[in-house]
Amino acid sequence: MNLEWIKSGISPLTDLITFLNKKSQTNDVLKKRVLMELRDNLNIFKNGFLNNTSYDKVIDLLSNDAIQDAIKGNFSFKKLKSGHLLAKYIHDDRNKKYIGWTAGQLVDKIDEKIVELRNIKKLNSGSIKDVRNNIPLMMSNLYYRLKLLAEFIRSK
Repeated sequence: MNLEWIKSGISPLTDLITFLNKKSQTNDVLKKRVLMELRDNLNIFKNGFLNNTSYDKVIDLLSNDAIQDAIKGNFSFKKLKSGHLLAKYIHDDRNKKYIGWTAGQLVDKIDEKIVELRNIKKLNSGSIKDVRNNIPLMMSNLYYRLKLLAEFIRSK
């Protein structure tokens, strides 16, 4: 798997994962699960890069169960971070289109992309090997959305 786009962000990613681990120490079960899932998904990308893991395996390991449970439980994603994304929170040019978005809108896009990647695999006999979709681009977009959400939650 070619995850070169993640290479420059390993150190800041480790800091984000540590932050999410601390932030998930809460009594709100749904909030805790969503934060832990965000942390775990970022860890999957980090470890997938470090171990040159295939996209198929990374997709298999990505989770959106906590997001789905939070939606079913009518969780207010404002509890993750209230307000809207401002330009000052955005460190990657590709994320400028998310200026003005809420944490809830970002979580929805993350959930949508995980479901889409899984469905592409299912439609192609359980592998993305011969698909026509640009899987590296889709994976990098998902990674940068996850990272943006974590950075937004961490912002003051």
